[in-house]
Amino acid sequence: MTLLDRVPRHLFTHRGWGMIAAGGIALGAAHVLGRRDLLTLSVLLIVLPLVSLAGIRLIKPRFQVYREFNPSPVETSAPTAVRLAVARTGSSSGRATMEERLPPRFGQSPAFSFPSRSATGGTSRYEYHLRSAQRGQFLIGPVTAEFTDPFGLSLHRQAIDDGDTLTVTPAAVVLPLTGLAGARGNDGVTATRIRANPSDDDVMTREYRHGDPMRRVHWAATARHGDLMVRQEESVTTPEATIIMDHRFSAFTVGSGAGTPGQAAQHGHAMVTSGTFEWSVVAVMSISAHLAERNYALRLLDTGGEPAFLRSPSAPEPEVEEYSGAAGLQSISESLAAIQLTGPLHNRRDPLHDLAARGGLGKTSPGRAVGGREGGPQEAGPEVFGDALMDKLSAHRMRGPVIAVLGAVSRMEALALAPAAAYATNAFAIVAVEKPKEFTEVLEVLRQGGWRAVAVAPSASVAAAWNQFDQEVAVPVPAAEVRRGAGVAQ
Repeated sequence: MTLLDRVPRHLFTHRGWGMIAAGGIALGAAHVLGRRDLLTLSVLLIVLPLVSLAGIRLIKPRFQVYREFNPSPVETSAPTAVRLAVARTGSSSGRATMEERLPPRFGQSPAFSFPSRSATGGTSRYEYHLRSAQRGQFLIGPVTAEFTDPFGLSLHRQAIDDGDTLTVTPAAVVLPLTGLAGARGNDGVTATRIRANPSDDDVMTREYRHGDPMRRVHWAATARHGDLMVRQEESVTTPEATIIMDHRFSAFTVGSGAGTPGQAAQHGHAMVTSGTFEWSVVAVMSISAHLAERNYALRLLDTGGEPAFLRSPSAPEPEVEEYSGAAGLQSISESLAAIQLTGPLHNRRDPLHDLAARGGLGKTSPGRAVGGREGGPQEAGPEVFGDALMDKLSAHRMRGPVIAVLGAVSRMEALALAPAAAYATNAFAIVAVEKPKEFTEVLEVLRQGGWRAVAVAPSASVAAAWNQFDQEVAVPVPAAEVRRGAGVAQ
């Protein structure tokens, strides 16, 4: 390593430092020898790099950067191509060394020279590839440019853009076909038989076809259309499904030993997550894709009855809770990209108190809530498995299945959730926990309420957990303690 390699390079190039060193030597020689010409030379050698340094900071080259991700957003473990187009907007010239700043998880930042050999029309184009094994939002960029003055004496490095956000969404797992849809076909369409006599306002009619019985002729419609019309006894309805997503901090960290911030979110901030929560995020994505492919209209709620993605920083429309079609599935995918655990551990409301307030338990002593807590609610906002959630489910009563993807729920929370099965054609619950055997009692409470419930560890595959619903025995009749509005069984 030479002496010039030891000097800092954020101010001057090797040539600039060499001139300053030569100017210092000439200044010393002029002082010893008393030569005025050496003094003039030393001043020139020292001042010229300083002037070039001041000039390059006052008259900065300007660039315009356009960055594109393909695809965007991208699923975990899938590659995305990053295309950069850099153009100089000022009248300055010269070469520059550029670097794209990347989060540490993506490895070494790519560096390139400007202008490129294939530059056209003053614009240089570059391309590189990224891949992330974890979901999140990542700031890609900015591009930093290091350029010199026309004499090659001084250096200046600056960011020439603000960077762009790359959204990495969880990848859906292909799920096996199960009996979740009940009587619905694999295409998500069901034929609804009209058994009662409809009114003239809501009856569906069609033209008479050869072989139709005369008893199905709708005379009012026949007179109105001028052609023989018959009642349409079958109609096609759009199936619906409700997914309850649990993202409470207490449900995914208590007893699991995995509550530390893990994955990077936008601008380098860490997302609060755990292994079981990451498993549940993939489960929600997989179930949503599985149902969307079968033409289900989806509704996603949290445990309080609010939109599931209300607090997700990556949600395109945080307040939306209903999704349909390919656009709806894409919105769900983006919303799941940066969702994280919410709510401190001590802010969890006692679900047994909520159940008592709905009349599901016996009377409590005056001034004391169930569970020994003094006074009323411990926090503002929706109750966990409370009336807000029940009202949302009741509004879509018996229109399709309800699937709950939960963390570690207590027996009292299970008692509060159990009556929700009465609002669905089928009710399914997946409890993602580190030690499934410890939640046998919770599963039994849910099953007695009418749920098909399984507990799985994050080491199990989502497809295997989903397939367990078809392996379960018949659901028992709900017990008295979980019937909505009933007292505690004696």
